Amino acid sequence: MNTSPSTTTGSITGTEWKPRFGVAMMSSLTTPKLMLERGEGCAVWDVDGNRYLDFLAGIAVNALGHAHPALVAAVSSQVATLAHVSNFFATPQQLELAERLCRISGAGERGKVLFGNSGAEAIEAAIKLARLNKGDGSRKRIIALTNSFHGRTMGSLSLTGKPALREDFLPLLGGIEHIPTTIEALEHTIDGTVAALVLEPIKGEAGVIDLPEGYLKRARELTTQHGALLILDEIQTGIGRTGAWFEYQNQGVVPDAIAVAKGIAGGVPIGALITFGDASDLFRAGQHGSTFGGNPLAAAAGNAVLEEIESAGLIQNATLRGDQLRDAIRAIDSPLIGEVRGRGLLIGVGLTEPVAAAVVDRALGLGLIINAPNESSIRIAPPLIVGDSEVAEFTDVFTRAILAQPTEAHS
Repeated sequence: MNTSPSTTTGSITGTEWKPRFGVAMMSSLTTPKLMLERGEGCAVWDVDGNRYLDFLAGIAVNALGHAHPALVAAVSSQVATLAHVSNFFATPQQLELAERLCRISGAGERGKVLFGNSGAEAIEAAIKLARLNKGDGSRKRIIALTNSFHGRTMGSLSLTGKPALREDFLPLLGGIEHIPTTIEALEHTIDGTVAALVLEPIKGEAGVIDLPEGYLKRARELTTQHGALLILDEIQTGIGRTGAWFEYQNQGVVPDAIAVAKGIAGGVPIGALITFGDASDLFRAGQHGSTFGGNPLAAAAGNAVLEEIESAGLIQNATLRGDQLRDAIRAIDSPLIGEVRGRGLLIGVGLTEPVAAAVVDRALGLGLIINAPNESSIRIAPPLIVGDSEVAEFTDVFTRAILAQPTEAHS
């Protein structure tokens, strides 16, 4: 494994931090495998100076990688000027980011933005939006998909279609139903009693699972026909990750609202609900808000990241590098690789055996960070800045991790 001199003061090295983590941190978090200290580009270093190629990017958050000059400059300047003002006041950074999000999403002049601090908060706002779409009072149902993930707050968990995550917290919000991800189920379910359909264009936490061909277009047709909102969770798929600003743009669909977060500010916490057309008229003053939402520090970071993605051609890079990575993965001569899913730089590798965790551990031992969202899937989501050298390094290490025998010691 590559190493470099550590910049740690020496107070935390080796594994001595692990017992401290277990004492100080809530037990809902399992003890991590590494304590990371710094990053640069597509690489991070732990407290012992070991280098890792980061092909998870904070779970599709670090769009510009680590310590990108554009983000560093924007945050440094803004925190020295004005970091927070509450939602009693506006700032130029907030307004600029809202207008930028309306432009890149295609919401245009009829679009509106409601800022929060995370994807879960954006989903909470989306649930409120759905509840406001009552029509004559008959629209009371919100439909979501099985095996979906929308967050862990009580509202977003109510939408999440994973029973194992929900069962300890029942009862959750009423009026939410989960249906199988088939067009047949969609056609059977959507009617005049549905206020909204909420779904991920690609199911990220399920292992980067694509929707059936034509699903999103049929969802748009049915929701329009019955007056329901089509609300898309683009938290993981958005901000250039799939080779467009948002995945629905790849599929030629215009939603009523989208929940976004993750890649917007390159690691600075922010989330947003963006509405389109008539859906922008549903919220009235005082019905929702956030103390920190759209603060000038996070907004400045968001403007810097989005401007860099646009000016540096990183959306096009996501398509190019995603194709390279998929070709490289498919070229690995192993019966363990069953399928390669997703789009752009959101990649799911479906394994033929339930050994994803072991593969991820072997990769980590070889200096590569990837993720196993379930026992038979591997998720790969590198920064949008990834280039030829990182693709080559990934290909070498991932191939070794796939081909290694389970009993091999980590190197």
